[in-house]
Amino acid sequence: MSAAPPSQRLRQRVVPLLAPPLRKGRPEGAGCYETKARGIAVLTTPLLNKGTAFTAEEREALGLTGLLPPVISTLEAQVACAYAQYQRLPDALTKNIYLTALHDRNEVLFFRLLSEHLREMIPIVNDRTVGLAMEQYHHECRRPRGVYLSIDHADSIEDALGNLGAGPDDIDLILATDAEQIYGIGDWGVGGIEISIGKLAIYTAAGGIDPTRVIPVMLDVGTNRESLLADPMYSGNRHARVRGERYDAFIDAYVKAVTKLFPNALLQWEDFGPSNGRRILEKYRGQIRSFSDDLQGTGAITLAAAVSAMRICGTLLRNQRIVIFGNGVAGIGIADLIRDVMITEGSSAEDATRRFWCVDVHGLLTSDMGDRLHDYQATYARPAAEVKGWKREGAEASAIGLAEVVRQARPTMLVGTSGVPGAFTQAIVREMARHTDRPIVFPLSSPASLAEASPADLIAWTDGRALIATGSQFAPVTHRGITHVVGQANNAMLYPGLGLGAIVSRARVVSVGMLAAAANALSSLVAVRLPGASLLPHIDDLRRVTVTVAVAVAEAAVAEGLATVELADIVQQVEDSMWQPEYRRIQAS
Repeated sequence: MSAAPPSQRLRQRVVPLLAPPLRKGRPEGAGCYETKARGIAVLTTPLLNKGTAFTAEEREALGLTGLLPPVISTLEAQVACAYAQYQRLPDALTKNIYLTALHDRNEVLFFRLLSEHLREMIPIVNDRTVGLAMEQYHHECRRPRGVYLSIDHADSIEDALGNLGAGPDDIDLILATDAEQIYGIGDWGVGGIEISIGKLAIYTAAGGIDPTRVIPVMLDVGTNRESLLADPMYSGNRHARVRGERYDAFIDAYVKAVTKLFPNALLQWEDFGPSNGRRILEKYRGQIRSFSDDLQGTGAITLAAAVSAMRICGTLLRNQRIVIFGNGVAGIGIADLIRDVMITEGSSAEDATRRFWCVDVHGLLTSDMGDRLHDYQATYARPAAEVKGWKREGAEASAIGLAEVVRQARPTMLVGTSGVPGAFTQAIVREMARHTDRPIVFPLSSPASLAEASPADLIAWTDGRALIATGSQFAPVTHRGITHVVGQANNAMLYPGLGLGAIVSRARVVSVGMLAAAANALSSLVAVRLPGASLLPHIDDLRRVTVTVAVAVAEAAVAEGLATVELADIVQQVEDSMWQPEYRRIQAS
């Protein structure tokens, strides 16, 4: 058991990355910082800098007299000014660059602005806009953040992490990527650190994770993008991606180093290729506090929508017949988690697996596909003998297409993670709707232009019976006097609360029960009995959603005997543990 309760532990501070020495004030100065920095050093330290909001006393004590305009502002006024400036910017990329600069200049102001406009700004600090920013990463001078670990210097991992100056109780969350499969752009090498930074910003703004207690990590194993290898400005390893035993040994060295140095940290994996990502998760999920948003987060947010659909239909997941179109990281992650939940509902592993029909670029996954069947897909391959008489198509008449799978399997749930726009055709959806009263259809590919179907079409083709969740935001659809609100399966509704709950409880691992608890908590926030109700909540008040999810996750950790701290009042301890984007008093030392 830990000697300190989570609420106290989360309030401790470490030396901010790239900042002069900074420590929290003595007990009688709760809520303040003490620093030896003076003058310009204060203004160039993101966590110390308040801009024009420094008080007269702080200006005098910290050597800021004459370095700032005389008028003393408030954080609220600064947020209003920053947002007005943000709104004047012409496009998403320019807005991303502006927010990055603000993050590097004034962390509290950045997180306050982001937390007040999360719905609008999440796509700017994450998702495809980060991909656009990464394309310019090597041609811009940026303030470095995080830790860069090279496979060519694997023996230096512990030294690199040690250079942060953080102690074993100082870090709560470490988010690492090898940037092989960044959403929307694929392999982008060392620039993938932007993914880790952006994701952690959402953790702080939406989940209250203290920004001084997180580490973004780039695991540089090379890149297969020729344009990067040929770019003289590229700052990463200039060789092809390393795979096989050497790659696995590097990952293992990383895990051993971080668990040794920061034994209480949650390790998150982000944007790994599907084969590496699933293998890494399976290897470490039962050993350490570890989580993959691509696999488990996507699976859990989809599970939340499915739970809401089950509440409407009055049945269980284990009774569903599920077709998943698109079987990369997202599709397999969804199948894995829903399958695990089916098992907890009483199905055998074999029966639960047989509830899935997975269709990829080569058609239905079957056991006779040879090298077209990837290792991470093999679990869901249907026996070749089972589909012997099914209609085949393609140049060699070898692929069993989506339409034939829907006709033969008669699914109750159809999930799209393919990026193929319009793949759920009217004929396919109508065929599905012939065999189930409430067809559950999740076209999850985003942006909206890549969605497998539009909600308006799905509602029309099923005469209003379809239960829908999408990967992008869509307007409500009115059909025969009922307005159908379309829920968006945005992972940001789930992973901040999941992470916070795991951190507060110090759960030994992130279990299926904790993921299911997060999904159930999210589903509980929607009133599904109302006609046309959304299957998922909106993200307007994401911090309150985070509290609900975090409490459920911590409770699940306690119930499963995974929590390693005492949680006497879980709700209060979760709320107390959330970092607030507010200026603290700063004292000169």
